[in-house]
Amino acid sequence: MVGSASNGRLRLAFSPVNGSQDLSPSSTPASNADSECGAVEFTREDVEALVSEKMKSKNKFNYKERCENMMEYIKRLRLCIRWFLELEGEYAFEQEKLRCALELTERRCYEMEAALKNKDEELNLVILELRKSLGSLQENLLKEESEKKAAKDSLSKEKEVRISIERSKASLSEELDKAQAELDGANQRIASINDMYTRLQEYNSSLQLYNSKLQTDLSAAHETIKHREKERLDTVEDLHTLRGQHKSLQDQLTSSIASQEGAMKQKDDLLNEVACLRMELHQIKDDRDQYQRQAQSLADEVSKYKELATNSSELEEKCLSQGNQIQILHDQLAVAERKLQMSDMSALETRNEFEGQKKLINELHKCLEDAEFKLVEGERLRKKLHNTILELKGNIRVFCRVRPHLPDDSSSNHGKVFSYPTLPECLGRNIDMTQNGQKHSFIFDKVFTPDASQEEVFIEISQLVQSALDGYKVCIFAYGQTGSGKTYTMMGNPGQLDEKGLIPRSLEQIFQTTQALQRQGWRYEMQVSMLEIYNETIRDLISINRDSSRTENGVAGKQYMIKHDANGNTLVSDLTIVDVRSSKEVSFLLDRAAHSRSVGKTQMNEQSSRSHFVFTMRITGVNESTEQQVQGVLNLIDLAGSERLSKSGSTGDRLKETQAINKSLSSLADVIFALAKKEDHVPFRNSKLTYLLQPCLGGDSKTLMFVNLSPEPYSAGESLCSLRFAARVNACEIGTPRRQLNIRTSDSRLSYG
Repeated sequence: MVGSASNGRLRLAFSPVNGSQDLSPSSTPASNADSECGAVEFTREDVEALVSEKMKSKNKFNYKERCENMMEYIKRLRLCIRWFLELEGEYAFEQEKLRCALELTERRCYEMEAALKNKDEELNLVILELRKSLGSLQENLLKEESEKKAAKDSLSKEKEVRISIERSKASLSEELDKAQAELDGANQRIASINDMYTRLQEYNSSLQLYNSKLQTDLSAAHETIKHREKERLDTVEDLHTLRGQHKSLQDQLTSSIASQEGAMKQKDDLLNEVACLRMELHQIKDDRDQYQRQAQSLADEVSKYKELATNSSELEEKCLSQGNQIQILHDQLAVAERKLQMSDMSALETRNEFEGQKKLINELHKCLEDAEFKLVEGERLRKKLHNTILELKGNIRVFCRVRPHLPDDSSSNHGKVFSYPTLPECLGRNIDMTQNGQKHSFIFDKVFTPDASQEEVFIEISQLVQSALDGYKVCIFAYGQTGSGKTYTMMGNPGQLDEKGLIPRSLEQIFQTTQALQRQGWRYEMQVSMLEIYNETIRDLISINRDSSRTENGVAGKQYMIKHDANGNTLVSDLTIVDVRSSKEVSFLLDRAAHSRSVGKTQMNEQSSRSHFVFTMRITGVNESTEQQVQGVLNLIDLAGSERLSKSGSTGDRLKETQAINKSLSSLADVIFALAKKEDHVPFRNSKLTYLLQPCLGGDSKTLMFVNLSPEPYSAGESLCSLRFAARVNACEIGTPRRQLNIRTSDSRLSYG
């Protein structure tokens, strides 16, 4: 009980975790206060001195003195043993208390994770609804703004049309006033011309009357002249007849000559008067023609003014129609103004609603930021609790995954092999297996049903991958029989993006996280190597000379040696190490390694992996602001499948491969059993695989094992062996993980620990 712990390590008490007092051999337990050895304290030196104490006596034949000394020695030994028993009881009580606190912490952690997940889903739903409402409001706002802009454009156009119409109306009004004035002047002129025309007509009628009177006078004068001519002729005739009576009629003749002369004078006067009258008539005709021309010109002007009056009526009708159009435009303008006011009011309401929604969104953004901050803090606390739980447990975590049925599986079905309890305390952690009517129950850290996707599996190990970036050594390996889906779990299906395995997804997460951490001052360098252990021989899968480790023509190739340094790191000599900066580079190397890996066909599997595949990434991070340096290692291992010779039907090279695989897996089982029993000697050197995994199984690494199972009843025996082995692995304590904060050395050889 006084000696050191297994493997030379002294396990410390858990007092820093739960706040209890340290229980060291030099401290006095509280339960010993009333005991016989309550006042006695023992140190390691006291115990060793008590054990190595020799009996001394002055006289060796003095048995009484020797007996008294022996009794005193036995009494001290009993006190020491009783003290150790009480101390062991205190340790057992403290261990039980710590186990209860651990279970309570795990339960709280799970409840907190569930609450955070539910809160995150609720916040995501609220954010989606708010984004949808914001999008609809923005669309409505844009629509309202476009309608408002269109209404403003139409209103500006209508205003321009209204202004142009008002201008044309003003010009037409001016023209109408001018035309009205001209029309009034023309009407006045027409009235004056009509008066003058009536006067001229009256004057013309009076002249015609006067002319007719003159004509009648002239005709009467002609008739008188004719009558006088006749009378003169008659007189001449009478004169001829009376010539004989000349004498007697001399006096009559002279009187008739005198009367004739008077008549001639009268005739001349009448002729002169006729000539004057003719001249006056000619003058009157000229005046009449002139007046007729004036009347014609006045008539033309009257017709012109009548046409102007007609045009003015047309203009009045046009002005009236334009006035009606202007009134219609006024009405449309009023309607547009009312629509504009309504749109302004709706836009104002929309803007107010938008402002309210914006305030609500800002408040929700603040709440979301607070929730995200709380989520980040909760995630940080969860990570801390997660690492604390893993450090407290110190166990290898085990995940169980059952692959789904494949088309190539045997059609015979004797019932379901696996079942999954649905109780809340068992959900996702328990798996039951039935074989030959007997039920076997197992509990692991996580159980994945056949319908679990690659993404669901990766989510469970993502925090473990994150630990590699935090400076821890992380190891994840897949174990199971051949054809149980180990390679699919680790590598996935290269042709399907949603079926990528843990290795590609881990690389994507690492590079995405390193990009995000650059804003916090972190700079990372990554190095990768890939090897396989085939027939207890190490092969470099990304070496340019891929056959360097094979034996050609009896001459051995490179001999890769596994070495462990004082810091617990594992070095493989002459192994190809590649600096990588992106996931594409690593994917290229993974494809090269996949084509170089040894595969073969057996009765159990068409594409069976005949070697253990080991992918290693060393991560070195430096924080430029805090000058903190971390070194993490991520080991992802796809073990070859275990198979029985009777079922695999292997012969020749396949037989040798199967024997080498089973031998290495048996060595792994021996190591696990030795760790479970806490033996002093653990046989890591029995196999290249166990010797390579020594830091992961017996050191300060965070280790996770996937146990892959086949759902076929034909493989029930192998599945039961795998489950029992996984249960043994889950119970192993390998030590507390330790964060690597060492400064990167100049020899940057990649390690597996």
